Amino acid sequence: MDTTLLPSVTQRSHLQAFIESKPFQNGLIFLILFNAITLGLETSQFGKANADILHLIDTIILLCFSTELLLKLIVYRTSFFRSGWNWFDFIIVAISWMPTSGALSVLRAFRILRVLRLLSVVPQMRRVIGALGHSLPGMASVVGVLAIIFYVSAVLTTKIFGSHVDANMQEWFGSIGASAYTLFQVMTLESWSMGIVRPTMELFPLSWIFFVPFIIITSFAVLNLFIGIIVDAMQVMHEEEGKPKQTIATKEDMLMLEEKIDKLNQLLQSKQHSTDK
Repeated sequence: MDTTLLPSVTQRSHLQAFIESKPFQNGLIFLILFNAITLGLETSQFGKANADILHLIDTIILLCFSTELLLKLIVYRTSFFRSGWNWFDFIIVAISWMPTSGALSVLRAFRILRVLRLLSVVPQMRRVIGALGHSLPGMASVVGVLAIIFYVSAVLTTKIFGSHVDANMQEWFGSIGASAYTLFQVMTLESWSMGIVRPTMELFPLSWIFFVPFIIITSFAVLNLFIGIIVDAMQVMHEEEGKPKQTIATKEDMLMLEEKIDKLNQLLQSKQHSTDK
């Protein structure tokens, strides 16, 4: 392979500065938002009447996205695939290039997934998604605690309330699955009072002794733990967000230094060769 066709480190450095510049990123955000609007217009009467124009615009925007990924591949090379966000962008653009006719026509609907590229382009959104990812281990523990509470409560309500012959009691608490679904509705505070708790209290006057602590524990205690874990993860990411940039800059400086050393060695070798002659 002719290495002279490959861009030098200096050229890659200039290209990296270009694709990471503010105007380039803002233009990419504009294209994503504009593409979201055009994809939404396709579902309206205007879109049906101007299908050819919208299809042409969609193809041009897809070519722009593909060119942007190609530039990143040239700059980062194999390190491009070390980033989960790059994989995310690559998969979305690859899906967009799939044929959307015949049996694969359903894939046309997945073109709207391109809007999700905002999550990888906008740093603030990227930070939120990263915080959610970092908080998953802690959230798993909270989910485990919540699952235990739900299982114990579902068995308890099935044995107590589900034993009644009332049609509502059988529908809400007739089985563990029905009880768990009803308790989930109570936890979300969706029509819990007039829809479930008060009719239950007409048959079981002391049922409030169960429902009040259940709501306090699940709605106001356990669920707030999710928020606390996510906020803590966002704070940790905010403290560490400057470290990757420093690492990239240092690596790029090293590559440029190596290129200058190679050029200097070649110059010295050529001078030595001419002196020997």
